[in-house]
Amino acid sequence: MRRVPLLSGSRLLIVGTSDDAVVLRPPPPPPEPIADVAAAVRDALRFPLAGPPLDALVPRNGRVTIVAEPAALPLPGAAHDPRQAAIAAAHAELRRAGVADGNVTILVAGGLARRAGRRELEGLVSPHFALDFTGQVLVHDVEDPALVELGTAGGVPLRVNRALVETDLVLVVTAAETVLHGGPAALLAAGGPEALRAATASSLLETGSSFGWQLALGLERALSARVSLLGASLALDHPRMPEALRGYPYEEESLERLARSPIARTFRLLPAPVRMRALRSINLELTASAAFAGPPSVAHAEALLRAIELRSAEMAGPLDALCVGVPRITPQLPRERPNPLIVAYLGLGFALRLWRDAFPVVDGGTVVLVSRFRRHFTHPTQQPYRAFFQAASRAGPDPNALETAERAVAADERAVEGYRAGSTCHPLQPFADWAACLPAIDRLGAVLVADCRDAVAARQLGFVPTHGVGAALGMAEGRAGGSPRIGFLLSPPYFPLTVGAGGD
Repeated sequence: MRRVPLLSGSRLLIVGTSDDAVVLRPPPPPPEPIADVAAAVRDALRFPLAGPPLDALVPRNGRVTIVAEPAALPLPGAAHDPRQAAIAAAHAELRRAGVADGNVTILVAGGLARRAGRRELEGLVSPHFALDFTGQVLVHDVEDPALVELGTAGGVPLRVNRALVETDLVLVVTAAETVLHGGPAALLAAGGPEALRAATASSLLETGSSFGWQLALGLERALSARVSLLGASLALDHPRMPEALRGYPYEEESLERLARSPIARTFRLLPAPVRMRALRSINLELTASAAFAGPPSVAHAEALLRAIELRSAEMAGPLDALCVGVPRITPQLPRERPNPLIVAYLGLGFALRLWRDAFPVVDGGTVVLVSRFRRHFTHPTQQPYRAFFQAASRAGPDPNALETAERAVAADERAVEGYRAGSTCHPLQPFADWAACLPAIDRLGAVLVADCRDAVAARQLGFVPTHGVGAALGMAEGRAGGSPRIGFLLSPPYFPLTVGAGGD
């Protein structure tokens, strides 16, 4: 019997399965990443993939807005992020081009997530750069009444922060994570809630099925008609784990080694706060493999292709059932305990949208989310999620009821003010999270929640609660019939899946 370690919150479960089960592991980070990220970004800005270099786009003593995103992705992240060096290198190139520090604005574009606070801003750049930088730092507000209208795309109004139009150059410095994170999507994250709520995608790695990508391109074109526009994108690697984990989760041998380890058994017996402290103390290293510059969409697309090539696992074909462990983490900063909707987003709206060529589960198949799924809303940052659960009936989410609730929270001045004050996410964030889950839910026959301790919360989302992973896998086998192909997705880190047409 094969044993597979899966995270359920902060708990490490050892799941017994058949020898022919498909265990999906991320490939290890490349042995030789970029040694000097700053030098790579500098060269990319001087020799972009398309268009003029940076020093030809900005006049001497001109004004520049650097657009950056909070380092919420990838999951998990690291204390020292290559984007810190990328921002510092971009700023150094602006100095070389004759731009004074006082004319540089860093715009932190967080979209509908909670507005970045002091701790998130401190992690955006290195301590040395923070002491040296004398320009302005702005945290974008999607509800700012001073947002500038730039027309429409696909019937959706496009509005942006005033700092993007009252400048000579907009320089987007991001990492290529998905079609909705980084590159031109960072411009959407510096815009209004209408476009952010409409930015959907069936796959986070394919532009053709992403209306969000089309909106981002429309905004990039509209903005480039008014100011010069340049982007720098990094292709990040998977995090490098410490030696103590001995190859987990990248090496096949590490799975059985961890399953047999007495440390794993002891870890399960620890109290939850101790387990969380232990997980957060793991020293991860994040590196980059490539840096590209050019128009934001061009640089981002090239970096995303490189990242997919280095980070993806290949599947022979879609599975009948897929088991996904969900760790105790949130996809936004600050990292907190996730509520059931965020758990669903992590498993269905994020992990199961990181595919290319085909969806990883057959139509009508089963996904098992491994999570305790308790209704816990961290106060005050997750308060808007309560409105979603109040609108969802015990029989599952009703689209009409959710639409009515969404209109109500969008007009709720108190909820909007909580977002603008930086204490909560935007009231539309929970509804955007649920919309991200729908492409997967619409393809599946059932979503089972294994290890579930809140059956009401599971049913409110239309899922089936089960007590243990074994029971959930038994139900999945019964639904598939015959000899089903069952897979286990090891996470984190979450990684792209390249899915073939089928076969062995």
